[in-house]
Amino acid sequence: MPVEALGDYDDSNIFARILRGEIPSKRVFENEWAIAFHDINPQAPVHVLVIPRGAYRSWADFSAKASDAEIAGFVRAVGSVARDLGLEDPGYRLLANAGINAHQEVPHLHVHLFGGKPLGPMLAR
Repeated sequence: MPVEALGDYDDSNIFARILRGEIPSKRVFENEWAIAFHDINPQAPVHVLVIPRGAYRSWADFSAKASDAEIAGFVRAVGSVARDLGLEDPGYRLLANAGINAHQEVPHLHVHLFGGKPLGPMLAR
């Protein structure tokens, strides 16, 4: 079910629970700013989610409230994950949904990193 509205942060969302260690995840990266883990329903041979450790709902929320260090740390984490997974040369796709029209399912900022095959056009025509 997509997020209906981006109101207050819901600390019972699945990513908040993963960050607290209440739900297991198959992590591929972790630092003080972010974690990355395999998606439980992969849409490509490589499908990893990268999430900030802070309680942010969307890019707009993150860019308005996060410190410069958090923003830099998260963006660098996304790049590190792509490099670590060997996706830089063959290519990869990043996707971040925000709000109901984008079908955001978890109200915690997250970036999908897809790779491992030719991904085709970004949107169906």
